[in-house]
Amino acid sequence: MSATDEDEIDASSAPLIEHLAELRTRLIRSVLAFIVGMVICFTVATPIFNFLTAPLCQVLGERGQDCDLIFISPQEGFFVAIKVSLLGGFILSFPMIAYQMWRFVAPGLYKSEKGAFLPFLVASPFMFLLGAAFAFYVVTPLAYDFFLGFQQFGNGGEALPNEEVQQGLSVVFQGSAQEYLNLTIKFIVAFGLCFQLPVLLTLMGKAGLVSSRGLGEVRKYAVVAILVLAALVTPPDVITQVILFVVVYGLYEISIFLVRRVERKRVEQLREEGVLGEDEDLDDLYGLDDDEPEQPETKA
Repeated sequence: MSATDEDEIDASSAPLIEHLAELRTRLIRSVLAFIVGMVICFTVATPIFNFLTAPLCQVLGERGQDCDLIFISPQEGFFVAIKVSLLGGFILSFPMIAYQMWRFVAPGLYKSEKGAFLPFLVASPFMFLLGAAFAFYVVTPLAYDFFLGFQQFGNGGEALPNEEVQQGLSVVFQGSAQEYLNLTIKFIVAFGLCFQLPVLLTLMGKAGLVSSRGLGEVRKYAVVAILVLAALVTPPDVITQVILFVVVYGLYEISIFLVRRVERKRVEQLREEGVLGEDEDLDDLYGLDDDEPEQPETKA
């Protein structure tokens, strides 16, 4: 190998080494931010856990029962605090993680690309929090109300809200704190991620990877996929599965609308720049319906 070839290899490998060093720096800062957020949440793990038990306590209070959770193993309390810290630490550190990700990819983007990508970076955490709030304040109380409806109250039970059962065995809820936390976090994360669907599909539409016409044509397959998703990420009760299906399918239709808007803006921009003529069929390619009549084709 000649000296010239070696110089070319060294010159081409230098940017890669710089990118890897930059990536390492961004990852280290993100991990440090996560650890700091986790430590902060660990110091206040009990108030956070008490806040997360609000849906359960609301349902139990309506049934005349005390809101009591138990530890079924000596180490369960510690693991509950760790899980609360992991969830809280990720939420607290996400702005810093998103900022580090933005700083890593921004130098490789054009000015127009930065303006297109930044709104999605801001919308992503907002949609996750919106989905998490919907799960916590709407879905979780309905789910626990359904689950606790299978309790059995006898005359010797801890709770007897009415006189329908005069005698018999009492089977009442004495939940594990860790199991309750696992189920609640599953609800929050599942709905938070599902609410990312409009952000993801709109970003893919912006990049030209999907089109509104294509999303509309695979709607029936999307319905099946959403049904399977609802069955996998939710407990085996019809209420939460139906709610998740309705919400995700609604988000899918909203995504089609947002992708169509992106396509219309792209068509208008290309026409203003003179790249796309009035007689081009780019609208038909994207499945857009213009009110203007089509112009007759002209021969070259």
